[in-house]
Amino acid sequence: MKKHVIIGGSSGIGAALVEILASQGDQVFATFNKTENFTAIPGVEYHQLDVLEEELDLDFVPETIDGLVYCPGSINLKPFKRIKPAAFVDDFQLQVVGAIKIIQALSDKMKSSENPSIVFFSTVAVSMGYNFHTQVATSKGAIEGLSKSLAAEFAPKIRVNCIAPSLTDTPLASKLLSSDDKKEANANRHPLKKIGSAQDVAEMASFLLSDKSTWMSGQVLHVDGGMSSLRV
Repeated sequence: MKKHVIIGGSSGIGAALVEILASQGDQVFATFNKTENFTAIPGVEYHQLDVLEEELDLDFVPETIDGLVYCPGSINLKPFKRIKPAAFVDDFQLQVVGAIKIIQALSDKMKSSENPSIVFFSTVAVSMGYNFHTQVATSKGAIEGLSKSLAAEFAPKIRVNCIAPSLTDTPLASKLLSSDDKKEANANRHPLKKIGSAQDVAEMASFLLSDKSTWMSGQVLHVDGGMSSLRV
């Protein structure tokens, strides 16, 4: 039985991943934001955590953990000239500095695991370049750099990988998928002609946490309906 810590495990991709891991019999410690309402999965330990706080209370984490996943994120799409510099800082604090604080606090607890794995999340917008995506792509571009640098520094003991999805049907993307017309238009932008689900992305994260991926580290894996590589 593996022990996993999922930061942001009460909604969207994080919640789907928690459900997968729990169904496998793994021990899961999931965090949620103080303002969230969610349906708890039996057998999973949930703990309130705001990654923006200066001091993080991580006393609930066991002495040894096998998997660590950082899920918090945001999607704010605006023309570049309308984005205040402070908004870039806010995104960076949530998506990058939050991840850094968690890794610095918990990475030592992974060293006694046989196959420890860290998973981050980016976005297809980093590699493709889309209108109005400068805010999210800036922070997630930093996450991709962090992933590869940590993979090098933590090798050969701790594996670090990153998943870069396209638009997925989660609460975070609800404004972009708020009508059937929007869903159809976004689905048709993808070569596979559908919107990804939280389950689609969570399955890849589960694979990266498993012993089936022991020869993978430093990778940015595109789970994006073919968006980043196909032109059809």
